Amino acid sequence: MSKLDTAEKIIAYFKEKQCSNSEDRLAPEECATALAYANLLRDKLYPALQFIWWIDKKNVDELIRPWYCRTLPFPIKFYYPGKFERQSRTLFECLYPIEDNITDIENKVYSDARKCLTLLSTRLEDSNYFFGDSPTILDATLYSYLALLLKIPLPNPTLQNHLKACTNLVKYVSRISQMYFEHENQEYEQRKADENTHTVKKDSESEFPNKRRNQVFAGVFATLAMAVYAVSNGLVRVHTFFLI
Repeated sequence: MSKLDTAEKIIAYFKEKQCSNSEDRLAPEECATALAYANLLRDKLYPALQFIWWIDKKNVDELIRPWYCRTLPFPIKFYYPGKFERQSRTLFECLYPIEDNITDIENKVYSDARKCLTLLSTRLEDSNYFFGDSPTILDATLYSYLALLLKIPLPNPTLQNHLKACTNLVKYVSRISQMYFEHENQEYEQRKADENTHTVKKDSESEFPNKRRNQVFAGVFATLAMAVYAVSNGLVRVHTFFLI
């Protein structure tokens, strides 16, 4: 997967895939709605993903740090996880400058994120995309958040379980995966089928991640980097998250 490390490259990629910019075809009021949802993602869903990835101790200790240590070459595998964790903690110190109880912060972050997902699910209903039958940059941004949250095997799946309960959002992610990431989606589904077929061989399959899973994981991380750059408006620089 090639690097998409600037907003221009991200937008050009989705235009190439026939995912046009909202301003190309939407009415002014629809553009305003799209902007409002982009801000909602930035303010409510993005912090939750940062908490899941770098603050939640169970996720960090059992999944995130081991994955980085196995995937990144020496010596940067000892540098970047700590760097990203410090950046996330700085973000939460800015968002909750008075609050010092991590449990209270977690409850607030997950509550806001669940409300955000429910609102998105209600807005989408049975539509293919958020504005008609063709996607916009808002769909591209939302997909990059939801695909990451939906497909990664999180040890603490609190928010992930809520997303899975929003069945239209799950179908939304699957539809976009099949349409715009056909090859990667086929590999993902084939790997799941293979794992289900060979569940009796747990000892030989217990090590995580293997080489193929590393590659798929890398693609998902790259997708998150696209969304972060596109919606954060400079709050977080994409090159600090993009490791591929």
